Amino acid sequence: MKIASWNVNSVKARLDNVLDWLKSAAPDVLLLQEIKTVDDGFPLLEIQALGYRCAVHGQKSYNGVAILSKVGLEDVQPRLAGDDGDEQARYIEATVGAEGPGGGVRVASIYLPNGNPVDSDKFGYKLAWMKRLKARAAELLASERPVVLGGDYNVIPTDDDVHDPAAWAGDALFRPETRAAFRELVWLGYTDAFRALDPTPHKYTFWDYQGGAWQRDEGIRIDHLLLSPQAADRLAAAGIDTAPRGKPKASDHTPVWCELGEAA
Repeated sequence: MKIASWNVNSVKARLDNVLDWLKSAAPDVLLLQEIKTVDDGFPLLEIQALGYRCAVHGQKSYNGVAILSKVGLEDVQPRLAGDDGDEQARYIEATVGAEGPGGGVRVASIYLPNGNPVDSDKFGYKLAWMKRLKARAAELLASERPVVLGGDYNVIPTDDDVHDPAAWAGDALFRPETRAAFRELVWLGYTDAFRALDPTPHKYTFWDYQGGAWQRDEGIRIDHLLLSPQAADRLAAAGIDTAPRGKPKASDHTPVWCELGEAA
């Protein structure tokens, strides 16, 4: 099962690129973030025509997440528990592949808050959101099933994941509090799929539109696939597909993916 994640920075604006990538990369499951549309505005027909079922948790003009699956889509859960007053569409969870061996994989599409500026309520919201995510991640671990938590985490985990650590030192994506919260999440028992197979430093998933960042390869790695032990045991391959970032009208993010082998 090939599972990918991509912050598309508006699914309507990038639809041609999304459809092209679905055809060429052929993921079984694609987790989308920042779709920037309400549920009814999602391009359902175009994506269904390629054989995908869709679960969407949208929001007008901002945020929004979705799960596309060719291998079934069951028990959909939008929203992240822990704050009934949180109206931002940043989380959706579902089971895929339930009809195959092993009883399926629980996946989540995550668009973690940016948190900037750090001297505003936005940074507190980010850290509180990460605590809620940690609580849900722990619950999913307790199920002892394969789990893949994928998305735009807006977290640069280490110096190896940024082109210029000093330039990002005060940013919410790289603040010590942010990185510590991410480590707490991983230390529950999750595996960073990409880093498990590729320790090469300075591989990125995001390049800003400004200042020639893409052309200079001045990026950051903030899109991650975190695997429960039951999923990590099946990890066969993982990577970052940089090709979509070089296309016209590209998102500033590019897809990350992993492949899980069959259950033992």
